[in-house]
Amino acid sequence: MPTRFRRQRLLIVGCGDIGTRVAALSRHVRVLALTSSASRLPELRSLGVVPLLGNLDRAKTLSRLAGLAQRVLYLAPPPSEGWGDPRVLGLLRALRRRTAPKQLVYGSTSGVYGNCAGAWVDETRAVKAATPRAMRRVDAESQVRFLGRSAGVSAQILRIPGIYAPDREGGTPRERLLKGTQVLRDEDDVFTNHIHSDDLARACVAALWKGRPQRIYHATDDTQLKMGDYFDLAADLYQLPRPPRVARDSAQQQLPVMLLSFMSESRRLINQRLKQELGLRLRYPTVAQGLR
Repeated sequence: MPTRFRRQRLLIVGCGDIGTRVAALSRHVRVLALTSSASRLPELRSLGVVPLLGNLDRAKTLSRLAGLAQRVLYLAPPPSEGWGDPRVLGLLRALRRRTAPKQLVYGSTSGVYGNCAGAWVDETRAVKAATPRAMRRVDAESQVRFLGRSAGVSAQILRIPGIYAPDREGGTPRERLLKGTQVLRDEDDVFTNHIHSDDLARACVAALWKGRPQRIYHATDDTQLKMGDYFDLAADLYQLPRPPRVARDSAQQQLPVMLLSFMSESRRLINQRLKQELGLRLRYPTVAQGLR
């Protein structure tokens, strides 16, 4: 057979910042990417990616994906409303129409745990989503795991915290620091978790090739910082004023609801599976190294 048919194929669903980094690391396979925007076709082709037009909100446009790739990486966000994720359901139904993929990695969020009051959290902890956004992720995770059990697909879930990188749009705290947005005082503050975009892309690749069947991994670095300390660190690196500290009661009256939701959940993710099972050596073990 021609070489282009012998090479394994990787389908990336949600080929944004992380997806394009994964594509750059996957030159040994034929990379395909689903996009709903015709304007992105030239950009994806320039990256050596085969673009496929389709819309996760229109299930009929996904039928051509059946049997197309041996490995699938799903990085698309859920809808902004509702309690479930019909996008994941539509894609998985399309993939099952022919031979199901060998491997499927789903990029989820660490928000599925809800508030853990600063406790150390490993992948065996039960989910306790507290926001509709996180509940949609829990629904998507359950659909992915069901596919793994029922169709013999090796499915992995990456629970991802805050993603940052100096070359990622909105990927550093600089803009927020320039606005002088407040952070919580230490006694009210929450632990936050991070991953550099490059390390997250490498984690995705490792999961696609080394992930154990029906396994969950924390795609997080080694940083142990409260949110306010993270912004103080960034301010010092950028030589900007540190953000003002306020009590939680004051923050609830002054800050946006979305920002407050992140300030209401505290946990410290354990990443031993990421390192030991996937063999990932972090290039940026801490945000101090990554921001520099």
